[in-house]
Formats: sequence, structure tokens, C-alpha cells
Amino acid sequence: MTWDILSLLGIVAFAASGAIIAMEEEYDLFGVAVLGMAAAFGGGVIRNLFIGHPITTLWSQALFLNTALITIIVIYLFPAVWIRRWQPIASFFDAIGLAAFSIQGALYAVQMEMPVGVVIFASVATGIGGGVIRDVLAGRKPLVFREEVYALWTMLSGIVIGMGWMHGKLATAALFAVIVLLRMLSVYYGWKLPRRTLVFDRERPEGASLKPAKKEERAL
Repeated sequence: MTWDILSLLGIVAFAASGAIIAMEEEYDLFGVAVLGMAAAFGGGVIRNLFIGHPITTLWSQALFLNTALITIIVIYLFPAVWIRRWQPIASFFDAIGLAAFSIQGALYAVQMEMPVGVVIFASVATGIGGGVIRDVLAGRKPLVFREEVYALWTMLSGIVIGMGWMHGKLATAALFAVIVLLRMLSVYYGWKLPRRTLVFDRERPEGASLKPAKKEERAL
């Protein structure tokens, strides 16, 4: 039951996000459906590929597929004004999907008796994989790689579950709440991981040095 609830929460949250981004990019109904399904199931596909579990098991789960399709259709039929009102709370539903999928992925790997490292990877892949595929199909740079502390919280799920620090439904619910809270705090306060950017001259003579442009040159 816990497994199914986590999966349904994640599927609804990510299918909705995929459908909304597709409409923002002015995709047609087919494109909306593809992005919604990719966001909902992409993480599970990546996880199964790397841990050696058959991908076809995803498509045998009619409840999850139907849930994703219904979510996409409902979002597509929403009036635009409703979707605009959705945007301020989209991060909250995204946090729900992230927490649900990261925990579900870690539990999946533990059930298959995988080592801790694989459990962490399964958690990260399931939590962020769908979002990465969604952004790539939408022609956007994946936010997880440049803007937000996103994957860090999925790693936390994998570590806690992989190390065996969580037992029982109450502990699962507590971990879920913590991940959602951390995700929302990172959005509210704008937490980001350190990054380094290299800026080179746009035009340089052939064979010239690839040294970063000076501040004065970049201003020009």
C-alpha cells in the first residue's frame, strides 16, 4: 500500500508538470501527452535500465498508466487561468513527486537486495530522471543541473533507506515529509550548489589562447 501511494503521488505530480511545460512550449495534444508520460515514467525507466530490471514491468501497471493519462487530460482541459493559478503551487507538487519517487526508487532497489551505492543511484534516478527527460524534450536546460538543489534531496532518501535507518510506515511518512520540506525550503531561500562558469571570447583568432576574457573585454 505504501509503495502504491508513493507511486501514485509521484505520477500525478510529474505528469501534471510535464503537461504544463509542454503547453508552455505550445506543443500539440500529442506533445503534451508525450511530455507528461515521460515525466511520470522516465525516472523509473532509467532506474530499471541501470539495475537490470525489465522495463516492461512499468507498462503492465494499468493503474499507474491510467492515472498518468487522466492527469494529463485533466490538465490539458483546464482553463488557462486555472493553470496560471497552479503555477505558484507547482513547486509544492513537484516536491511531492520528488519525495515520492526518490523513496520509491530506493525501496525498489532495497527489495532487490542491491548494495547501498545502487540504492542511492536508484533513488536519484527515479527522483530526477523524469524531470530531466521532460526538460530535454521541451528544449530546456534541465534545472537539476544548473539552478536548484534538487538531486541532493534524492540522495538523502537513498542514504537513509540504503543504510537501513528507516523502518515502518511511520518512518517512511516522516522521511517523505522531510524531503518535501527541504525541497520547499530550497525553493523559498534559493539554495544552490556551487558552480563554476568559464567565459571565453566569442571571437578569437585561430590558435589563440583559450584564456578567460578579461572583465573589460567582456563588458564590450
